[in-house]
Amino acid sequence: MTKAIAVAGLRKSFGPTQALGGLDLDVDEGEVHGFLGPNGAGKSTTIRILLGLLRGDSGTARLLGGDPWREAVALHRRLAYVPGDVELWPNLTGGEAIDLLSKLRGDLDRRRRDELVERFDLDPTKKGRAYSKGNRQKVAIVAALASDAELLLLDEPTAGLDPLMEAVFQDVILQAKAAGRTVLLSSHILAQVEKLCDRVSIIRQGRNVQSGTLAEMRHLTRTTVEAETERTAVGLDALPGVHDVLVRGGQVSFAADGVHLGAALRELGAFGIRSLVSHPPTLEELMLRHYGGERAVGGDAVRAAGAESHGAPETAPAPDGGGPR
Repeated sequence: MTKAIAVAGLRKSFGPTQALGGLDLDVDEGEVHGFLGPNGAGKSTTIRILLGLLRGDSGTARLLGGDPWREAVALHRRLAYVPGDVELWPNLTGGEAIDLLSKLRGDLDRRRRDELVERFDLDPTKKGRAYSKGNRQKVAIVAALASDAELLLLDEPTAGLDPLMEAVFQDVILQAKAAGRTVLLSSHILAQVEKLCDRVSIIRQGRNVQSGTLAEMRHLTRTTVEAETERTAVGLDALPGVHDVLVRGGQVSFAADGVHLGAALRELGAFGIRSLVSHPPTLEELMLRHYGGERAVGGDAVRAAGAESHGAPETAPAPDGGGPR
């Protein structure tokens, strides 16, 4: 399958601080790909390199078949970028900002623009300085999705949106996917990622520690099982890949590694199963598996100090050199 994004062995340091330590990342054309990790893991640095705003120290990065550093101008006409902290021209209205961004890219679907403005409940006549954070995000999202961009680079795009607008965002991203667009989505909203993404990459300390579909990733980790049996289950704790066995009469619970789950369930069946509930790991649990030594706040694994906070601002300037960022 053709790759919209192909990153191999990418390294980037800011002085003594390593932001990317040999990152590998592949995003197929037409997929929505989740790009996950806590603050400082290297997500924003990667996106800046893909936008041609930074140059990697070593390794390769290809975007839509081109070099994002040498071919930035041409590639920017084929992509749209939404950061997590949009800044607008203070004296332009939201509608004017959307139209200007579209002209810089060279295309605008007016009907689509108006439809998105309505769906996101955005007043396009207000000046940029009068918008709340959520409304500034809406301007950038509408500008991106009203274009014919082949690739959408979304870095915490729904920061500041309320739950109703979050639902609208998810719907329009699924429509973009159905239209054949490619999306790289960096988000701390794991429920959003679970709903939208075909595949997910989890990065830690500037390296890709796990990639795949959620089904593939869940198969590689533990599933929790709770069951009621006709006879007391014994011997489960002796099975390979079975952990945390708890038996209370006819009630039993345990966790099983993905590759050993089938054998554990067959053994359990020998005791007569009256009821059984299994709980595959959530995306949050998959992430925390890689961040076990770090703290979880609000469901997100958060590093105490981040490589990306050194030598470069957390919010990148716009690809075209001004306006929303």
